Amino acid sequence: MRHIFNIISYLFHPLFIPIGGTVAYFMVAPYSTLETQSGNILPIFILTVIIPIIFFLILKNLGIINSIFLPSLEERKYPLYISCIIFLMILYKVIPNNYVNELFYYFTGLLTATCATLILLFFKFKTSMHLLGMGSILTFMIALSIHFETNITIAISLFTLFTGMVATSRLYLKAHTKNELLIGFLLGCCSQLIILKYWL
Repeated sequence: MRHIFNIISYLFHPLFIPIGGTVAYFMVAPYSTLETQSGNILPIFILTVIIPIIFFLILKNLGIINSIFLPSLEERKYPLYISCIIFLMILYKVIPNNYVNELFYYFTGLLTATCATLILLFFKFKTSMHLLGMGSILTFMIALSIHFETNITIAISLFTLFTGMVATSRLYLKAHTKNELLIGFLLGCCSQLIILKYWL
């Protein structure tokens, strides 16, 4: 059972949430062109998946972090700093060149949630990044469904199920307490809900 929950934790790692939301957007958006898709998906994939993996390997070799799941408070600081910088790069350099209004605010929400997590870290509170990511992408998908008046109930239902599976896996693996999971999920949802009024 432990192996299954480990696989779930890897599959829904926070690392994949930015690119996951980007792909979800282009799957739902009715008017996206191939040029817009390639102009956003590829640079976002490089910036949010490839570059963080490279930084992880560097930090691990330096002995600053030990695991991709960042179990301790101290280990989380540097990856969160890097995430904030990457999100700012995407907001100021990637999306303005291939302007997609909905994606701009999705990443604004992710940046807000990451900054909030970083602030909580200084108060010695370890927020669940897994649940923060799942809350963000789930709220974004619901908003996209309303915005484009598209029925993606099955996808939303599946992601709701996946969110429950991720929460269960993190509890089973004793990676987080219930409060850490709840705060993570609420941060993810609220950061997206706050900026909905600007694009929905």
